[in-house]
Amino acid sequence: MRPSLPVALLALALGLSACRSTPPAAPPPPPPPATAVVAPDDNLNAVLWMQRSAEYRAVAETVYRAASDRLAAALADPSWDALVPAERDRPAAGLPPAVIVDVDETVLDNSPYQARLVRNGGEYDEASWRAWAEERRARAVPGALAFAQAAAARGITVLYISNRAVALDRATLDNLRALGFPVHDDGAFMGLGTQVPGCQSQGSDKTCRRRWASRHYRILVQVGDQLVDFVQVPDNTPAARDAIERRYRDWFGERWFALPNPSYGGWEAAVFDNAWRLPREQRRQAKRDALDTAN
Repeated sequence: MRPSLPVALLALALGLSACRSTPPAAPPPPPPPATAVVAPDDNLNAVLWMQRSAEYRAVAETVYRAASDRLAAALADPSWDALVPAERDRPAAGLPPAVIVDVDETVLDNSPYQARLVRNGGEYDEASWRAWAEERRARAVPGALAFAQAAAARGITVLYISNRAVALDRATLDNLRALGFPVHDDGAFMGLGTQVPGCQSQGSDKTCRRRWASRHYRILVQVGDQLVDFVQVPDNTPAARDAIERRYRDWFGERWFALPNPSYGGWEAAVFDNAWRLPREQRRQAKRDALDTAN
């Protein structure tokens, strides 16, 4: 049965009113802005540990406190020497005392530079490293300043033998002095490329610079974060490095004091045969293959 005319008109009016009161559908939200995707970085945990963990600070302080504790006994013993005999050009007896310290990740903390590489997905290169060094903003490694100052207070010269390029001497000396490290004179810093009469070295080897130190000082203690900071490493392979550690095991904690550095070093390059030319993923795979799963 058809509705009467008034009823039909009322229904039509109600329908039109409902259409007018229904809001239009909201437009879909815009997509989120595109962000750069940074690939996972092998160095993330290492840098984060060195910057944020109480354990790293405790380990560094422990190493430096132990090194400081050796100074008095080493100073009192005229036969004490922290250089291996093959690297001594002149008898140590009667020479003034000194300690040898590495610079990067031994007395100066460059973890902000490593952090920038992690955040930006980059890798070490000479240009970015030089720019960082020129900023003169590296901080002191925990315990390093107290050790160096304690040595200087006993009349012991602090020698900074580093594989920073010798061209960075001014920036490095400025950074050290600004932090309060004792610097006997500008010659206390011996960077990569320092010329030593009668001695030729290759790459990052520090033998010639230690031999220079042997001509002028009796070395009481050496502090570093790499094997090359203590003795020559002729062949950077895992087997050769292990053999050096075994040979000089009794020197560590007595004459040599090693700081942890999980961020970079010869230990890393040794597992991929020092082939930095390989793509990053191939180097990563070589490191994965070197893991010991106790199988």
